Amino acid sequence: MSAAPVPGATPPSDGERDSSDALEAATQATRGLQGLSAELTARVPQLLEAMRSVGTGPELHSTLDRICETAAELADARYAAIGVVSEDGEALSDFVFHGVDGETAELIGRLPDGHRGLLGALIDDPDPVRLANLADDPRSCGFPSHHPPMRSFLGVPIRVQGEIFGNLYLTEKQGGIEFNDYDLNMVRVLATEAGIAIGNARLYEAARQRERWIDGSVAVTTALLSGSDAEDALQVVAEQARHLSGSSAGIVLLPAEEGGMEIVAVSSDEPSQALGVIIPAESEIVAELLGGAAVFIDDASTDPRILTDLAHEYGPAMMLPLQSDGRVLGTLVTPRARGARPFSDAERTLATQFASQAALALMMAEAQRDRERLAVYEDRDRIARDLHDLVIQRLFATGMMLESAQRRSVVPEVQVGVGRAVDELDVTIQEIRTAIFALQQGPAEAPSGLRTRVLREINMAAVPLGFKPTHHFAGAVDTVVGELTGKNLIAALREALSNAFRHAEAARIDVVVDANVTLPDGQPGVRLTVADDGVGIPEGGRRSGLKNLKRRADSLGGDSWYGPGIGEDGGGTTVIWQAPH
Repeated sequence: MSAAPVPGATPPSDGERDSSDALEAATQATRGLQGLSAELTARVPQLLEAMRSVGTGPELHSTLDRICETAAELADARYAAIGVVSEDGEALSDFVFHGVDGETAELIGRLPDGHRGLLGALIDDPDPVRLANLADDPRSCGFPSHHPPMRSFLGVPIRVQGEIFGNLYLTEKQGGIEFNDYDLNMVRVLATEAGIAIGNARLYEAARQRERWIDGSVAVTTALLSGSDAEDALQVVAEQARHLSGSSAGIVLLPAEEGGMEIVAVSSDEPSQALGVIIPAESEIVAELLGGAAVFIDDASTDPRILTDLAHEYGPAMMLPLQSDGRVLGTLVTPRARGARPFSDAERTLATQFASQAALALMMAEAQRDRERLAVYEDRDRIARDLHDLVIQRLFATGMMLESAQRRSVVPEVQVGVGRAVDELDVTIQEIRTAIFALQQGPAEAPSGLRTRVLREINMAAVPLGFKPTHHFAGAVDTVVGELTGKNLIAALREALSNAFRHAEAARIDVVVDANVTLPDGQPGVRLTVADDGVGIPEGGRRSGLKNLKRRADSLGGDSWYGPGIGEDGGGTTVIWQAPH
């Protein structure tokens, strides 16, 4: 006799409803035990122990493994499995099994997907199923090769907070007999308790996943605001997104000048040739992304909207606009390998939030770099004015004094020596005026030739170094070196000169750009060599700058390394960076 409902009472929560379901199933199981042998009745403690064991541990996958093992022991079955129903309820997104060894599983190959056969039928009609022989059921579609034989079958749905999570399958009851009512009732109790445990594990996994994405967003913000250049900042975004989403790659694209979007940062296990590739503006996906809409793809290798050959190795993919305050800065792409599981709704939401946070951090970093750049320009203007108004004027006055002394001298040797000194002062004044021009030159005024850009970097480095590095060019540097390689070579030169200024304590630096190099794979290439006579690289010292050079070269199919310098007995450091034209 059941109690009558109390008017106005609060409806039970999901947890209370699950507990009520467990109690009802336990009651049915107990009723099923009435009239059975004392031996079977004595197995009730085993059921209670099984219910206790499935609830231990917060990890979802380990919880599913534990449920399979416990269910097999409880029902005296040789094999057990759990098929996790996908979010759309149309197939299985995961399949956890017990009783089949790893070697056999590898021979069987692909796991069931629930699109056909008895497992697919149980997705459409999630009610308990008990069969004496699987082969006799018209819904059965047989087994793949190398699959162990299975006859008896028991399937029970697992519900989490009232929703179907999946099905628990048991096959091959020991002794060759079929599963009985006792087994069904016991497994139903276990399935209900398993639903509670799975619900708790899901909450734990969701909390941990959110924590990881939050930590990743903090890491990106910290890295972007630490003063690194824009390219390194975008690389950080790509690496964090790849790691957090469990993807095969992390890719950042920015709008290209000629239209479309250019790949500017790639994070993957293998060196990628995608850097610098431009996705044409005709792509339907590019239009959506530039409009600020996220694009989710089930299989990038077959999607007709993708117009490049780069996607043939990828499956599910998220393409998220990096936008903040209505401004689209670029796109973040996180593709998984072909055949990998699709991204869940929770992963899509967290990734979208991460992209928004990364975009905001990029804008803040850009504003910070603008302020720092403005401060540098103001300082350069001040230095240029001081050089012009003070140094050049004093040198000019000194030259006039020397010329006057030269005219008054009657000693020929003195006249010649003073004349040489005046000539040197004139050369010095011309070099200072060149430096003033370089200081006053904005980035938009920089010529496009690689030779000129290298000279500009050398002249800029001369100010903090206190001397001008020597330079040498070999080959048709301006004509054979492509724009992408040239851009990375300039960045590598800037990094090497910066390292020399900050760490080397050098008195001499030689810069060589050789466009006549043949790379180890036979390709024509360009090699940058920056050698100094400083203190060298100490043991255990930081090598983040050298790693950046290596990463740039690898992304282009080149290489970078370092060795002894040009000081006495090989003192100092020589940095070599090379890449195909």
